Amino acid sequence: HVQLVESGGGLVQPGASLRLSCAASAYTFRGNHVAWFRQAPGKVREGVAYISTQGGTITYADSVKGRFIISRDNAENTVYLQLNSLKLEDTAIYYCAAGFAGGSVFRAANYGYWGQGTQVTVS
Repeated sequence: HVQLVESGGGLVQPGASLRLSCAASAYTFRGNHVAWFRQAPGKVREGVAYISTQGGTITYADSVKGRFIISRDNAENTVYLQLNSLKLEDTAIYYCAAGFAGGSVFRAANYGYWGQGTQVTVS
């Protein structure tokens, strides 16, 4: 069955950087849309970055625009999220999502596959 596995989270100070990875098994990122979401305690899951099938369209949430970078390596079947200039409010569990069914790219219900998440704590 499809598995998405995120890694790269951690505890960092404000202003630091992290690179998150999302690796897939039984699923090929090539030709598929992929997004990163995050969920902070007590808050709804929000989309932060989206990349289209060939990487031609990339969308960021306003809150991370200019600081986060989404990319994909189809040969490695991995999607990345580079987090720069981290802020306290970036603290959350970060999830990789695939299996896009269409519609809004930042609507969680439009994705069929999710990883278990990786914790990012900025403190």
